[in-house]
Amino acid sequence: MTKPTLREILRKPGILTLPGVYDGISARVANSLGFPALYMTGYGAVASALGMPDAGLASVTEMLDRVRCIAAAIDVPFIADGDTGYGGLLNVERTVRAYAAAGAAGIQLEDQEIPKKCGHTEFRRVVPYEDAIRKIQVAVDSRPDADFLIVARTDARYSEGMDEALRRTEGFLKAGADVLFVESPETPEELRRVGETFRGAALLANMVEGGRTPFLSAGELEALGFKIALFPGTGFLTAARALRDGYAYLQRNGTSSGGTAQLPFSDMNALMGFPEVHRFEAKWGEQDVRN
Repeated sequence: MTKPTLREILRKPGILTLPGVYDGISARVANSLGFPALYMTGYGAVASALGMPDAGLASVTEMLDRVRCIAAAIDVPFIADGDTGYGGLLNVERTVRAYAAAGAAGIQLEDQEIPKKCGHTEFRRVVPYEDAIRKIQVAVDSRPDADFLIVARTDARYSEGMDEALRRTEGFLKAGADVLFVESPETPEELRRVGETFRGAALLANMVEGGRTPFLSAGELEALGFKIALFPGTGFLTAARALRDGYAYLQRNGTSSGGTAQLPFSDMNALMGFPEVHRFEAKWGEQDVRN
């Protein structure tokens, strides 16, 4: 049975809740729980792959490695963080095509200056309005087909104010963006204003635990007019806490027995696909192929 495309999923009634995934394990876990679509978080991908902050340090090559990894691990569509497009307009064209070829169902592009920073941190600046709009126009023109979605994000709220953020978002909509993303509104009223201004459009709200935006549930966001509730940090924040607690218990006690709850080894093997490996080996491993 053919799985629905991301565009088809967005046409369904109700809000779409997207968990952030960042490596093969997180992608497989989220996929196993039945989420219809996922989101590759740039913060998590950079942190897990490089052990560095999400501050424009990762290259397009390094990010593409993560896109391919996640695409190979799951069977549902996902949006992948493409940061600023990794350079000028030619770079944006190349990045969009490369993300699509690597298996993403959509790319998120933002209007920050290079080097960009996580959208819930300080010292973010945006490129001029005309440059921001042109980037989305190029992205729309570069995608292989209409099923590859362009998520257009503005970080202008932080440095330029809410009026400018809404102006840019309107420009993104006219440029052909499929999903509109105003990063880090700072009050419930600002979230409400985004929803009212672009009611009927596919609006994304970014819910970061401890971030700059009021932390609302998917149901609350839907009531404000949002179509996508993104929770990019839930996975890596949970995993980092579990790792810290598990390693600290081992350091104190010289054993992990009795410490932080763990997934049973047998369940981990099943999650990572060892049953398929065993079936393959049972079929092919002992056959005599000399003839």
